[in-house]
Amino acid sequence: MRIIAGSARGRRLAAPRGLDTRPTADRVRESLFSMLTPRLSGARVLDLFAGSGALGLEALSRGARTAVFADNARAAQQAVRRNIEALSFGERSALLCMDAAAAIARLRGERFDIVFIDPPYAMRTGALLSDLFSAGLLAEDGLIVHEHQRDAEIVSPYQLVEQRRYGDTMITFMRNTPEGSV
Repeated sequence: MRIIAGSARGRRLAAPRGLDTRPTADRVRESLFSMLTPRLSGARVLDLFAGSGALGLEALSRGARTAVFADNARAAQQAVRRNIEALSFGERSALLCMDAAAAIARLRGERFDIVFIDPPYAMRTGALLSDLFSAGLLAEDGLIVHEHQRDAEIVSPYQLVEQRRYGDTMITFMRNTPEGSV
């Protein structure tokens, strides 16, 4: 797995060993970031269920100002730390070694322009999305990028903007406000 574009283009990423982490396929990341490019310059990014940190790191490589990564798996935390250090993104990054719900509670009061949510496919995320909404973490014109299994039911207080399908993977885009597109 590599960074696709930007200042760290082509750099390899460490990934957690085992079956607990399901990395976003390169072709999905490439398509996703092609859509997100206009939003990345100076963006504040939150990467929940970070795994290797590939989504947040790709955003930093393409011009995001800061990224906060959260994961409760030790192997994922180690991979994110190694990747942040290898890409020299330490000054623009923070790693929260806790689950997504605890991270949301800890970050209450902060605002993010893009929130990546890439949980295990079997996980239902309705309560998590409600917690995120209640904590007010999404900036007024912010975007949630939720990767999930194609047939998963998404229950959310946010406005659905668009969905893109990539085989068994679905990316759902949500916003606080219904105006505009991705």
